[in-house]
Amino acid sequence: MDKRLNALTKWINSRFNTFEPILSPASVDASFRRYFRVEVNNRSYIVMDAPPELEDIEPFIKAAQRFLEIGLNVPEIIAVDRNQGFVLLTDLGTTTYLDCLDKDNADRLYGDALDALVVLQTGTFTDPNYFPAYDRSLLMGEMALFPQWYVQRHINQSLDSKQQTVVEDTFDLLCDSALEQPKVWVHRDYHSRNLMPTKHNNPGILDFQDAVTGPITYDLVSLLRDCYIKWPQQRVYEWALGYQTLATQSGLPLNINEEQFIKWFDYMGVQRHIKVLGIFARLYYRDGKSNYLNDLPMVWEYLVTVCQTYQDLHPFRELLMNMRPKSCTQ
Repeated sequence: MDKRLNALTKWINSRFNTFEPILSPASVDASFRRYFRVEVNNRSYIVMDAPPELEDIEPFIKAAQRFLEIGLNVPEIIAVDRNQGFVLLTDLGTTTYLDCLDKDNADRLYGDALDALVVLQTGTFTDPNYFPAYDRSLLMGEMALFPQWYVQRHINQSLDSKQQTVVEDTFDLLCDSALEQPKVWVHRDYHSRNLMPTKHNNPGILDFQDAVTGPITYDLVSLLRDCYIKWPQQRVYEWALGYQTLATQSGLPLNINEEQFIKWFDYMGVQRHIKVLGIFARLYYRDGKSNYLNDLPMVWEYLVTVCQTYQDLHPFRELLMNMRPKSCTQ
């Protein structure tokens, strides 16, 4: 018996004064949260189930309120039960960017997503300290998942002293690059599975509860070097430079040369994808979520491709070449 689902159903009953809500799973989350779609009186809502002992709903509420205030299209909070960890939300639909992106609509959909990203980032001007800092400790902690869960657990290898030095030097290099960038609000998972095409104020934005204040290229690389859909590198750089122009025109501090901007973008992607290799492996071995293993090859390919471009990253690329994902054929 699913006691939380029963409690959730009772809560929905009390909110709508009905005993006939129809609940169905709405999405798969990488955390302990669950989302259900609720059909009541021919209207659709989303309800979050976040066990209080495992998930804190306050960061979600805090981010949702501020993002709505600055004009982003995020779910509106209808009701909250903090004791039980339930949140009732408006429904942004069933289709994600990943479901509908293709070569013909990509410029339009990414254009809207980049516009919204600039809105999010310029929101920083209203309160630079509203979200926690994406500091060296957090950046390093994310990358530490790579040797622990990807190298040791998934690939079943151990790092020798030389390899350990390469990993440490690379991590330091990537952190230095991230921390020298302008600091803005960061969604932290701004990609095709968390963006919803909408008729008005496109896109709808989900999964923002981990927002921080950090490197300006982080969300950009999350979007354009998405772990779930891949585009030709030249097109990615064109979108990235288009964003730089828009961001600069909007007052964000990116009036730097293109070479430096692209290097920040590339290094930020390496940091993120190192983290992702560790997270996706952990989701399988710790949490039993096997689907994420299918996405490891693309992430690994991003890393080896970008690392080839920069001399400082060649040692890490050499290390990676001996650590292909089990399902990777490259």
